[in-house]
Amino acid sequence: ISSSSDPYIPLEKELMLTRKVIEMLIGSYTVEIVTKSDLVTRDIDLLTRGKSVVSITITTLNEELAEKLEPKAPSPLKRVKAVTELSAKGVPVVVRLDPIIPFVTYNDKNIEEIVDAVADAGAKHIVSSTYKVKWDNFNRMVSRFPNLSKNFRELYFRFGEKIHGAYYAPKDYREKVLSKVREKVKGRGLTFSVCREGLSYLNDKNVSCDGTSLVIGK
Repeated sequence: ISSSSDPYIPLEKELMLTRKVIEMLIGSYTVEIVTKSDLVTRDIDLLTRGKSVVSITITTLNEELAEKLEPKAPSPLKRVKAVTELSAKGVPVVVRLDPIIPFVTYNDKNIEEIVDAVADAGAKHIVSSTYKVKWDNFNRMVSRFPNLSKNFRELYFRFGEKIHGAYYAPKDYREKVLSKVREKVKGRGLTFSVCREGLSYLNDKNVSCDGTSLVIGK
């Protein structure tokens, strides 16, 4: 709950539909939450009643940049605090360092800040992937970063590859980026995996991409 639309949109605070779904599932099924919202901490009391794992997406800790990339999402620092609160209550937390955006969030400082912050907060696993270009998100991206339009076009349309309807950065570029993330993650003692990259050899053994292996089988 849910990989395509966030289960903790602002209306959830009033409607509590996600909470009702968790109430029906917890105890009978493993529940995984995928969100960008710190509102998930409201439901800690339910998540601790059974097998659950929470995946929180953090793209950058830079508040100004986060506002450009995710204008309606809660502050990334609130999300780090959510990692702390969930972990303190024994709920396993996966952090999705996703997407890593060339020329925007791909730099050593950004990667190190996020990994260090969430490791200190108690995260167990990090899954990462690179930005995939589709025309709708590409148009939004170049509208926010018009000076990078040429860079994006060359990397994705000239040198990249099209896979399942999306443009990927070149494989050697993706491998370089995600290997660097993996090195930092492993240096902090967390498990690591990548998704939708064709680079499964970067994944830790016996760890699922989404992190549900933290609870399934236990």
